[in-house]
Formats: sequence, structure tokens, C-alpha cells
Amino acid sequence: MKDQINQIYDHNNAPNASEIEIIESVIQKVDGGELRVCEKKDSTWITHEWIKKAILLYFKIKKNEVIHSGAFDYFDKIPIKKWTGNEGVRVVPQAVARYGSFIDKGAILMPSYVNIGAFVGSGTMVDTWATVGSCAQIGSNVHLSGGVGIGGVLEPAQAQPVIIEDDCFIGSRCIVVEGVHLESGVVLGAGVTLTASTKIIDVTGAEPKIVKGRVPPNSVVIPGTENKNFPAGSFGVPCALIIGVRQESTNKKTSLNQALRDFAVSV
Repeated sequence: MKDQINQIYDHNNAPNASEIEIIESVIQKVDGGELRVCEKKDSTWITHEWIKKAILLYFKIKKNEVIHSGAFDYFDKIPIKKWTGNEGVRVVPQAVARYGSFIDKGAILMPSYVNIGAFVGSGTMVDTWATVGSCAQIGSNVHLSGGVGIGGVLEPAQAQPVIIEDDCFIGSRCIVVEGVHLESGVVLGAGVTLTASTKIIDVTGAEPKIVKGRVPPNSVVIPGTENKNFPAGSFGVPCALIIGVRQESTNKKTSLNQALRDFAVSV
């Protein structure tokens, strides 16, 4: 399927009937969790470019039409995910997951939105008005608090999507975009914004340590500012501050609560 999708994508013509069948088969497998856009293998995250190409081709072959969903009508190319009640997922009205996303058993979707290609792990809470963008990878036992924005990354096809590993807690109104990777156990305080270029500054030692695009495991992170000189004067530029580390000596819930108390992190 990988070779076939690459060939269809590269020749850039309107797919024929057999090619459409291949594209739809890939999306069906992504929807069912048999395929993932990005997955961890031997401690390394691998982005499957060909699956992202299949999603782009799926947009190409589909046409806008009226989609009926209970009392609501939509006009779009991609249908919304159907629920039978046997998936083991709690879906609160008006939560919407687009077809081609996968929501694992034990997850809870409050009124929220999950886009095509995204993966949401077991036991994860997607809270009210949180959004999970296309191809974003959310691990197990993650809490995306109210209003969190997880960005989508479809193009370029080779680009890594946003990755949030297991046991992370993302505070209210946080924004994580542009392929930023949160390793396991990370706590983001309310209002943290992380882009590919955001400075993430570890201030727990005698000297600041700066990283970008990746937050180390169990880090407790709050919004911050860094002074920068401009022609018009010196102004504070947004950054993120690592102010501590969750303790692994206690269980996940206890260590999370302790982290919030110790560092006075707003959620």
C-alpha cells in the first residue's frame, strides 16, 4: 500500500477507480487504528509520510456534500466518525471526531474536535472546546484541559506532527503547534504556547538551558517572557519556563498534584 500510495501521489493525475479504493482502504485502517501517521519504534518516533499523502489524496477524491448528523447538517468533504457504543469511548454532545481519526478505548471526548489522522490514546480526556489537529498524536492517560489547541500538520508530508506522550497534563488554553514534541509526564501550566521556534528555558539550575521543539519528560512548564532588544526599545518576548520536574517516586496522580502545589502552577 505504501508503494501504491506514493505512485498515486507522485503522478498527480485524478485517481482511477482502483486507486480510489486503495486510498479509501488506507483511511479506513487509520480510522480503525490499524495504521498510524506517526508511531514510536525503539524509542524513536517515525512519521509515515505515505499515510499523510493518503490523507491528502483522500481530500482530493472527496467532494463536498450535505452530511446529516441528528439535528445538525454539515457541508463538507469528510464525514464525521460514527459511534455504535461498542468502542468503549465516552462521546459527550457536541463532541466531533472526523472520520480517519482514531480514539482508543477508555478515552473521553467532551464537546471538542478531533481532526482526520489524529490518534487519541486510551484513558485520555479531551476536555471542553479542546481541539486536536490533523495527524496529532496524543498518548494514553493525557488530559487536554478546556480550550487547549493542539495544532495539525499535514503538509509538508514528511513533517512530524505534534506528539504528546503518555501521562501529560496540558493546562487550560495552552497551544502546542508546529510539530512540538512533549515527552511523557510533562505538565504545562495554563496558557503556555509552544511553537517550533519558542524558547523552552530550563531555569532549575544555576544557568539557563534552552531547547526548542521538545520538552523533556516530567517537566513542569509555565509561561514566561524573555527580554529582547528591538530598534524601538527592549520588550518581553514570550517563552516557556521549565521550573521543576515531577517526581517519579510517587504515582502519576499524586506526583501531578504535588507538582501543581510545589510550583504553584495554574491549570
